[in-house]
Amino acid sequence: MKKNPTTDPAKNQETTTSKEAAAEQAVPQAPQPDPVASEPEPNLQAEVERYRDQALRAAADLENYRKRMIREKEEAIRFANAGLLEKLLPILDNFELGLDAARNDTAAKGIVDGFAMVHRQLGDFLVSSGLQPIDAVGQPFDPKFHEALGHETDAAYAEGVVLRQLRRGYRLSDRLVRPSSVIVNKLA
Repeated sequence: MKKNPTTDPAKNQETTTSKEAAAEQAVPQAPQPDPVASEPEPNLQAEVERYRDQALRAAADLENYRKRMIREKEEAIRFANAGLLEKLLPILDNFELGLDAARNDTAAKGIVDGFAMVHRQLGDFLVSSGLQPIDAVGQPFDPKFHEALGHETDAAYAEGVVLRQLRRGYRLSDRLVRPSSVIVNKLA
């Protein structure tokens, strides 16, 4: 009778041990940690700290840049119309001069009233756009907001007070668009 190789226990044991040995050789072993290398070298630690510092600085710079861009964008939007509003001011000045001259003519009362309404609407539009008129008469002279065109003497007012405003000044938010042209009181 012939022996079946699969049923022979001696041969079966040999085959199993040779398969296990081959499997152990095929599986890579995890490297064992070196007890001496477990502490990082001082040079490496310093380099890690330097890179960490650079990363933190880069993150802070990026955040500052982002905030600055947002602030500049908001400012650009807020002052985008400044050029247009500044060009409208001489037209408004001439309109006011014509309206003042027409008020002296009693025959054109209806027309003057109509132009006064248009003037009021134009002023309301400029205010809603952020343009603020500077009222100078009776105020102390301030070179930040006033442009002195001359001096006059009036004992009823203190020295350095604006007596007359020849041309109205305007601000857009906190930015001066045009200073007021004024006559300042100067006591002798």
